[in-house]
Amino acid sequence: MSQPINIGIVGVGKIVRDQHLPALAKDQGYRLIAAASRHGKVDGIPNFPTIESMLDAVPELEAVSLCMPPQFRYDAARTALLAKKHVFLEKPPGATVSEVEDLKAIAAKNGVSLFASWHSRYAPAVEAARAFLGSAKIKSAAINWKEDVRRWHPNQEWIWAPGGFGVFDPGINALSIATHILPAMFITSAELDFPENRAAPVAAHVTFRTSGGLPVTMELDWLQTGPQSWDILADTDKGAMVLSGGGSKLAIDGRVVHDEPEAEYPMLYRRFSEIVRAGASDVDLAPLQHVADAFMLGKRNVVEAFFD
Repeated sequence: MSQPINIGIVGVGKIVRDQHLPALAKDQGYRLIAAASRHGKVDGIPNFPTIESMLDAVPELEAVSLCMPPQFRYDAARTALLAKKHVFLEKPPGATVSEVEDLKAIAAKNGVSLFASWHSRYAPAVEAARAFLGSAKIKSAAINWKEDVRRWHPNQEWIWAPGGFGVFDPGINALSIATHILPAMFITSAELDFPENRAAPVAAHVTFRTSGGLPVTMELDWLQTGPQSWDILADTDKGAMVLSGGGSKLAIDGRVVHDEPEAEYPMLYRRFSEIVRAGASDVDLAPLQHVADAFMLGKRNVVEAFFD
């Protein structure tokens, strides 16, 4: 067995405590040896206020996992790559497409791996859905991703700031699945609902067409109460497909054909380990490009002020 990869975490917030730390604790392919964050700390390892101070003090680090908001990720990733550390990027991988393109070039020049992690692609029923659609003729598709930001992102103001994505923070998860299981598609129109007191949208209504002319719609809503909706639907010649639960359950014509427990983050770290040991990178920008296109083409609607 190969030696564990010495890794550090940067940005110790909710997603790190909920997902990254448990995944790393169970993976013998890693040794978590340092953390850097302005506010949070990880017990049992050295903690630092910045990535620069962490890299200076812990030269044996081989990789870093960057989990701060996307507006601040480019500088941290660039610093790590120039220090010849492998870099794991939480989603979305950056605030802009051009930032991540530059990071790809820096990683290649310095001979290290860069991983743009799309955790929803690793949901248990996604590959089964991809296989089904690959064997069927798709007539139309729809994406419905509706959840309550007050439940999932309480008091996180960065998501409402410019570059914070707003409802596209969860919506990009839907796009990460859709770009993996559906034919290539392009945005034809979008309407984005901006609260009066926020700089990012709380809802979005997007239409796509595929290269073959098939219609795809996407409805995003960040104020849904009650049951949360994370569904991708497709009408095909082999039946109606519903991929629900954020990619955890697949049903065809109402019959569940795939339903397994979620294990997204352990699979992400397994993939990161694979590309590090192979000397490769894995950076798919399609989901982020669709978000950029939605903002480029989107009509802005001002809606009632939102208070969390």
